[in-house]
Amino acid sequence: MTSTTTQTKDLTPIEQLEKLDQSLSALGFSEALIFWDSATLAPKNAVNGRSETLVHLSEFYYNTLVNENIHQVLSNLEATKSDLNDLEKSKLQFFREEYDKVACVPVDEYAAFKGLQALSSDAWEEAKEKNDYSIFEPYLQKVIDYQRKYIRYRNKEGHPYDTLLQDYERGLTVDIADQFFDLLRAVIVPLVQKIKDSGVTVSSPFEGIKYDVKNQKDFSDLLLEKLGFNKDSGIIAESVHPFTMNITKDDVRITTHYYEDNILSSIYSTIHECGHALYEQNIDTALGFSRLATGTTMGIHESQSRIYENNVGRSRVFWETYFPSLQDLYKDQLGEANPEVCYKASNYVRPTLIRIEADELTYALHIMIRYELEKQIFEGKLNAKDLPRAWNALYQNYLGIRPDTDAKGVLQDVHWSEGLFGYFPSYALGSAYAAQFEVAMNKDFDVNKAIADDQLIQIKNWLADKIHKYGSTKTPEEILLIATGEPFNPKYFTDYLLKKYSDLYDL
Repeated sequence: MTSTTTQTKDLTPIEQLEKLDQSLSALGFSEALIFWDSATLAPKNAVNGRSETLVHLSEFYYNTLVNENIHQVLSNLEATKSDLNDLEKSKLQFFREEYDKVACVPVDEYAAFKGLQALSSDAWEEAKEKNDYSIFEPYLQKVIDYQRKYIRYRNKEGHPYDTLLQDYERGLTVDIADQFFDLLRAVIVPLVQKIKDSGVTVSSPFEGIKYDVKNQKDFSDLLLEKLGFNKDSGIIAESVHPFTMNITKDDVRITTHYYEDNILSSIYSTIHECGHALYEQNIDTALGFSRLATGTTMGIHESQSRIYENNVGRSRVFWETYFPSLQDLYKDQLGEANPEVCYKASNYVRPTLIRIEADELTYALHIMIRYELEKQIFEGKLNAKDLPRAWNALYQNYLGIRPDTDAKGVLQDVHWSEGLFGYFPSYALGSAYAAQFEVAMNKDFDVNKAIADDQLIQIKNWLADKIHKYGSTKTPEEILLIATGEPFNPKYFTDYLLKKYSDLYDL
């Protein structure tokens, strides 16, 4: 009996690259489902089986990507690169970078780290719940040790932390990040002090009042509908730490978290995660089931969540437009409130311990703290045992407050448990990109009028055309030029902050 399966050796180099793309996309699909299950529904005791499964899947991923045949395929395509179309060139570049990134690590260490991530994430969740850093510390140290070894394997020039930064934002280095954060610090720190000195106080209808979770869920559903989230290609659930999981463009899942005593948390985490989801749902179908059918970098991805959360969701016109719907759900709590009060409450500037609850202005200070800690970790100055002390000292230095528990301090973020060192700076970059995108968007249509007219879909359509559809086929620099006609300019962000908060606080 003759097999109808086409043998790999019978395929052209570009067909073999396509086959690799499909195979690794399928593995990514499987791993994404495992992650989603672990964060939403899986029982506690499932962690060991999940860890073992991820070890085997990662071995399969490694061996599918790193072998003599794929090495030869990439070399052959690079030798005939001029014959490739633009999409094929993008795929070649992506898989060359992925091959070089993975191949330098021994397969047993690569696979073991995937298993460690599952165990570490589980330990972090338990440690946070019990406010006991000692549960998490040994796992975190193992994660740090792996990342240090990974940096040595990569053997790149420059600061050791550059390797991790560039895994999330192409071209980002410590030198560039230092300059960026220096600019933000020079504007934000004195602006926060001026606000403090102004003596302006803000009354909030959201504090000291309970908001039942059922109605919060209803309002989250309304927001998703208004923003353009396709519920036939996505769902919303709950998790300890809100996140977005892009399994495919037709299966994008988001989570939020509901607190009866903090309704703004669910409102803004829903809007934030929806921004990520819209990016994934609106990638060009021509990219198909490909590893390139996702956002290009975490900085650009975060720009999409931040533009919705802050530039849209914390705007005055947003509250004027959507406050009546919230008021209908909470007549007792909000019967005497008005949009202006809610606008000011949602932008109230004050130091806070929790990053995801921080106001838009001081948020960057939270990111700077994590950036400085990560930089010191990979300079060899800090280990896991040192982090609670170092964390608390930087919060005292930057924000004038000190966590009284590790759950509100070093344990608040999930990122380090998953080995996502180098990710945090993308949040601040995303805010700066978002400000530049908003200026460009306003040249094409009046953004505030679109919000006032309940036409948030105009914003989604503009972003989809200028950014989303390209997936990972464009660099951040190319996306910025397409969408704004300019290279990256963080002054748009500092100008935005100065204007907004000077107006809010009559400075």
